[in-house]
Amino acid sequence: MERQVGSGIASVEAQADGTFVLRIDGTPQSQVDLADPTHLPFEYMRRIGDVVDAVAPRRQPVAVAHIGGAALSLPRYVAATRPRSRQIVLEPDEDLTDFVREALPLPKRAGIKVRPVSGRAGIGELYDDSMDLLILDAFEHEAVPANLVTAEFFAECRRVLRPTGVLVANLIDGKAGLPFIRRTAATVQSVVGAGVVLAERKILRGKGFGNVIMVASAQPVPELVDAGRRAQPPYDVQPLGEMAGKAAPLTDAEGFVTPQAPPAVFRT
Repeated sequence: MERQVGSGIASVEAQADGTFVLRIDGTPQSQVDLADPTHLPFEYMRRIGDVVDAVAPRRQPVAVAHIGGAALSLPRYVAATRPRSRQIVLEPDEDLTDFVREALPLPKRAGIKVRPVSGRAGIGELYDDSMDLLILDAFEHEAVPANLVTAEFFAECRRVLRPTGVLVANLIDGKAGLPFIRRTAATVQSVVGAGVVLAERKILRGKGFGNVIMVASAQPVPELVDAGRRAQPPYDVQPLGEMAGKAAPLTDAEGFVTPQAPPAVFRT
């Protein structure tokens, strides 16, 4: 199944294991298991799932804002593990959302509301102190939009989060020294609070390009070391402050370019 959407050519392809992969211009965006939404095939999504599980017990409803929607894999996970949760998804590509709803229907009464608005515009429309979790997982041309990693944007995230709320951000880097991750860590720590980063050891050592999950809160973040050891493949948990070091926060006034995934890195 294939369709032209705002962000490119979207396709949904059935896999041998019964799951479905959403691609945009050939690049995998999400993988969905309609029979078991708790199954998260993408490694980085499993790490975000670990954070969700650490923040709230199963069956306990939570309020979640997702910046970036794609095939809605993470909202489906929250709806399945925590029924009656209230979820808002900010996804500017309305044609993509319509395509996903048709190709990969959401369960009835899932509690997932998709708003056709960008993350930067949509975050300003959310109420103060309204969310337990804010999950940033948005890409444009295989890069995180620069306006979603500045101090001004994270100040809006902090406003929207409840006092015990947790920010989770999916970022990518692979340059020696992880300069983008370090600067984003400095930004998040200075605005939202302390936390951790989750990634495979080779990524943290700058020996490969891949996903880095950033977790932060005004309160101590949940313990994730055991989850990292149990994961397949395992991932390391590093304090946010250690990652930030002496890096300077990012701001709207600064012109900068976020890392773009090299060709074929995330293509399968």
